[in-house]
Amino acid sequence: MLIIRRILHGSSAAALLLVPALPSAAVAAAPGDAPPPGVVGGERLGAAGVQVAAGAPALPKDLTGKSWVVADAGSGEVLASFNAHAKLPPASTLKMLFADTVLPRFQASEVHKVAWSELQGMGAGSSLVGIKEDLDYKVEDLWRGVFLSSGNDAVHVLANMNGGVAKTVADMQERAERLQALDTHVVSPDGYDMDGQVTSAYDLTLFARAGLRNADFRAYCATRWAQFPGAVDKKTGQRGSFGIANTDRLLGTYPGLIGVKNGYTTNAGATYTGAAERDGRTLLVTVMHPDNSTKVYDEAAALLDWGFTAAGKTTPVGALAEDRAAPQEQSAPAAPAARPVADRPDAAAAPDAGRAATRRPPGRARRPGRRWGCARRSRRRAAAAAGAAPPGRPAGSLLDRRAGAGAVRQAALRPVRRARRTARVANGGSTSRATRRDSERGAGPRLLAGSSQARRWQTCPAMCSSSSRKPSPRQSRASRSARTASGSPQVP
Repeated sequence: MLIIRRILHGSSAAALLLVPALPSAAVAAAPGDAPPPGVVGGERLGAAGVQVAAGAPALPKDLTGKSWVVADAGSGEVLASFNAHAKLPPASTLKMLFADTVLPRFQASEVHKVAWSELQGMGAGSSLVGIKEDLDYKVEDLWRGVFLSSGNDAVHVLANMNGGVAKTVADMQERAERLQALDTHVVSPDGYDMDGQVTSAYDLTLFARAGLRNADFRAYCATRWAQFPGAVDKKTGQRGSFGIANTDRLLGTYPGLIGVKNGYTTNAGATYTGAAERDGRTLLVTVMHPDNSTKVYDEAAALLDWGFTAAGKTTPVGALAEDRAAPQEQSAPAAPAARPVADRPDAAAAPDAGRAATRRPPGRARRPGRRWGCARRSRRRAAAAAGAAPPGRPAGSLLDRRAGAGAVRQAALRPVRRARRTARVANGGSTSRATRRDSERGAGPRLLAGSSQARRWQTCPAMCSSSSRKPSPRQSRASRSARTASGSPQVP
């Protein structure tokens, strides 16, 4: 009954006669639903109903989404689809296009002070991350607010940084056309319900594929938890922070999931695009407007399972269009992003977690008698003294000038230090720091008046004197040298 209802929704009652003769995994479009000429991605993707190759594994049952697509992110092959080009409201999944358009334009460490005007114009009931006016925010924090909390306030701040909401909408529309996402019409950068704002499951899959080629995009959408800057405490004057969690319910629960974005509005219902990686293959799944908003994750997970089973065993029914401005070699999937530090709840308690990247590689033995990194520092100092740029840094940097000045200063001090050591030895002194320290202390240690150690010293100086303690090997050698120089007999 589910298949019959879907085909009727596709628009032809004649399809009812074809259902009993076709398996559920290969429902064909009705004769009256011929695709328009020149459909992006292939003619079959423009047809209504389920599109899947004959002989493919059976599709999951009870799929209720009005539109969905299963595609290989690496090859661009569309393995199966249902009303792939149906134009529907996008909800917050449109933020993938926003991020793909605006993300490369700002440095993650850039700091921006939010103005009151940048938080205006958001729709009623918008999802917010909690940005406050007249406070500074890093760009990377704003993007976490976009990806994790789906914050429309973060979107509007970034859009204003980009030149305004109207300019950002125009940029997004231009980017969609370059990606050949021709079903998309952008009205609001955050995906809020607006008249005429539509997209398709096919276009959302294009946005996700393009965005995942950006390492920052990939890292943000894979982040499960992060700290977000809060307001300033009026009593202490200190700025606090609070935790935000990714609203993607499959992230961390579906094996191999790497993002991408979910969304929900009253008009659009639930929408979701997810990407998962398994055995070196990355699949993309988009589901739009199922019967129940909670089913969007179940249906996406079921389609991902089917895709990993069918990949390499079924003939594709279409292809994902390539970016018109990008070279063909960029069609390969991006390398998996390292798990972000902010992905762990204990990230705030581990400020030096990034030091792990500079540790000794596993399996490489430590050089005996030397600390790791000494050779590198020696090479840099030698290069600085010679006037060359140290390895790993551009020539003329501030660090080079400091290293060069330090090397020159150390070289100038070496003859002076050598002369001082020679003079001390000639005068019968010792070069041992321990010996010089003991000689400076005098007959007894410096004790606090009235302390228990001072009372013991007064009772039995011989027991508390530094000479009664067992000397270190360096002190013993220095003492023997001093007694030999003075003619005193040596005690074995």
